[in-house]
Amino acid sequence: MTDQQFSINYPENKTFKVGIRDLLGAPVAAIVNPANGGLSHGGGIAAIISNEGGSKIDDHCKMYIEKYGRIPVTKAVATTAGLLPYKGVIHGVGPRMGDGDEQSKIEATLMSCLAIAQAKGWDSIALPAISTGLFMIPKEVCARAFKEAVSSFWAKYSETPVKLIWLCLTIDDNRVLRISCGRHKTKRRANDSTGCAGFARP
Repeated sequence: MTDQQFSINYPENKTFKVGIRDLLGAPVAAIVNPANGGLSHGGGIAAIISNEGGSKIDDHCKMYIEKYGRIPVTKAVATTAGLLPYKGVIHGVGPRMGDGDEQSKIEATLMSCLAIAQAKGWDSIALPAISTGLFMIPKEVCARAFKEAVSSFWAKYSETPVKLIWLCLTIDDNRVLRISCGRHKTKRRANDSTGCAGFARP
């Protein structure tokens, strides 16, 4: 395991991986787009996903909004992945800084995304650090939300088909996350894949 990546192993062969990785190159069944409620992909990771995935993603998003209206914060929907090599793209709407109770809202957004992956029967999913970009939530808040959401999801749904969750970070994300986690220098047990206090083993 390198300084740029670490894994946390959960019961029944479930793994949470955290590290520097291009979201669009993650070896998973589906990726998560950090979307806004109108599914308009004007900037950041959302724009990259839209550009790389082609018009099918935008068309699907537009049809959804026309039929059902805007997506509330903490909710998520799945669309085609277009030209991307995935079974689908899950669009999760996280909170903006100043919305209040931001950590709980990120947790709820993550749970919504994971619930969709489970319903679709997808075995793996990759997510960015939701709401830390254009929505300006501190990365430390996002780190705590991921810790709680991943642990809660697998504790609640032990039989889920979702066995692998990737948190894909930028270089800056990774630096702050490692500081937040407080990785230890002490010798690890054989079954410990991380010394991270912020993302402790279950």
